[in-house]
Amino acid sequence: MSRYYLLFLFIVLFSLDMARCQTKDYTEKLESLYSHTVPLIVSKELSSEINSEKPVVLLDIRSKEEYKVSHLKGAKLIDYDHFKKKDVKDIPLNSQVVVYCSVGYRSEKVGEKLLKMGYTNVHNLYGGIFQWKNEGFEVVNGKSMETDSVHTYNKNWSRWLEKGIKVY
Repeated sequence: MSRYYLLFLFIVLFSLDMARCQTKDYTEKLESLYSHTVPLIVSKELSSEINSEKPVVLLDIRSKEEYKVSHLKGAKLIDYDHFKKKDVKDIPLNSQVVVYCSVGYRSEKVGEKLLKMGYTNVHNLYGGIFQWKNEGFEVVNGKSMETDSVHTYNKNWSRWLEKGIKVY
């Protein structure tokens, strides 16, 4: 009996250590991707901002296919590959704007463009929709219904999504 207990304890401790390594690896991956040219906002802070009913403009910088699978509720699609100034012409320059993509790389690049265009309150969602979902926050699909699915871009990037159904 005690051998099984020790084996069980070893498995639990090993699993916890692996989860900690995954988090560390993800943090290191994000650091390698970010230039830190756009201020970051973490999921919990963004959720508080949204729930406080402060006006926050959410811009999803992924592709139409990624957006259809899931996005943050109320987010406007601004396709990274086809971004143009006219896509944001209706957004006042002093608006609180939060850009996001899968992990934050593409959104940082669009955030840089927005800052150059004169937007004064732009933030990039740290870890993107992956981190948002990993922390248990809600995403909706193209029909505005809550979903557990997240488009993970491809199989390689899908390893960073820990919670939810991986679609690619």
